[in-house]
Amino acid sequence: MMRVEEIPLNQIKRPLPRVNDANKVQALMESIAAIGQQEPIDVLEVEGQYYGFSGCHRYEACQRLGKETIIARVRKAPLSVLKMHLA
Repeated sequence: MMRVEEIPLNQIKRPLPRVNDANKVQALMESIAAIGQQEPIDVLEVEGQYYGFSGCHRYEACQRLGKETIIARVRKAPLSVLKMHLA
C-alpha cells in the first residue's frame, strides 16, 4: 500500500551517498520556489523509519531552500526489502 504525505526532511535517512548535478538542483530550487514541489519523492517506511533512495535532486533542492518537509510517496516495507536496496 502506498500513500502520499509530507514528511519532515530530517526524518528521511539517505543511506546511499549520491553526487547530484548542481545545475539540476538549482533548476529544481527555482521551480519549487515558484510553483511548489510537483512530483513526490519515493521513500520506504521500515519499522517506523523513512529511507530515501530516489528523488535525490528534489531532496537536496528542498533542503537548500530551507524547507522542513517534502512530499513523498510512502511505501511500507519489511526489513528484507530495505536490505535488498542496500545490497
